[in-house]
Amino acid sequence: MDPLQATDWHDLVDFQRLTRWMDERGLGRGQIEGATLLAGGTQNLLLKLRRGELEFVLRRPPRHLRANSNETMAREAKVLAALAGSDVPHPDLIAACTDTEVLGAAFYLMKPVDGFNVTSSGLPALHAADRAVRRRMGFAMVDAITALGAIDPAAVGLSDFGRPDGFLERQVPRWRKQLESYAACAGWPGAGAIPEVQQVADWLETHRPLYFTPGILHGDFHLANVMFRHDSGELAAVVDWELATLGDPLLDLGWMLATWPRPDGSHHANLGIHPWDGFPVAEELIERYAQRTTRDMTAIRWYAVLACYKLGIILEGSFARACAGQAPVEIGQRLHRSTLGLFRRAADWIEHS
Repeated sequence: MDPLQATDWHDLVDFQRLTRWMDERGLGRGQIEGATLLAGGTQNLLLKLRRGELEFVLRRPPRHLRANSNETMAREAKVLAALAGSDVPHPDLIAACTDTEVLGAAFYLMKPVDGFNVTSSGLPALHAADRAVRRRMGFAMVDAITALGAIDPAAVGLSDFGRPDGFLERQVPRWRKQLESYAACAGWPGAGAIPEVQQVADWLETHRPLYFTPGILHGDFHLANVMFRHDSGELAAVVDWELATLGDPLLDLGWMLATWPRPDGSHHANLGIHPWDGFPVAEELIERYAQRTTRDMTAIRWYAVLACYKLGIILEGSFARACAGQAPVEIGQRLHRSTLGLFRRAADWIEHS
């Protein structure tokens, strides 16, 4: 989880080996030039490069590989390949490599995306000036996940991409265990530092939907993981597919609701998107999804609460590591505040459900 700095990535890509690998696949001619680190590569290396007249974006794991880093790269490439020709805006996969002898880790090449991320660069002049464009931005995100959830996994070669059986039943026990594991971090105050954690877990178990229609889900769908077009409110691409799997696609909408700013633009993570006026409110996002799907939307608040629970526990891990001196204290404290905000939002939804 160490952020990649502009000075420490060069030895992660052997350009001679990469050139030979690209030659074997007819991917451009001549030397690789203009290699530039792109924003968004804090978890994985994202490198834009040029070869002849062609431009590529290379994605590979960071220096310190996790146990599943290579598998994750392969899964990302697989889902991007499966989405080719679909209505889901996504980066176009060019080629993937699972042979770790080439660059020391699995990687893939994709076409550059012509777009911007609102959480990192803010709103461009066009989007900041036009309320209708901002409204379309929110609905375009919903349209992307309804299109994703409508895809038949078997028809695109993803029937083995996850374990949808028991997907909802596994969620709370899985993430409760994750939270308990943080006790190994010295100095972490424990789950008691999250006042609503037991209330939320109990409610989720008691109100869990009895059935769902399996499908593909992105797994981490929010404003930081989409890119918008420069000339409209349409999506240029949904990015960062490392948590994609088979399960209940309604969790993507729940994740979007959990991370969506309030009507006044305020947010537990202080996204700082101005102006926020014009973006759809949560109820409008739900209505938009309902209009474009045959899925049962009765329990949609349950999915939003589950997203708060899951994401809050994930962020709390950084706080636990910071308490143990394994991560920057300031970042850990900021993410802990986000965790508390997520659980407060979940508790409020429960109270008014």
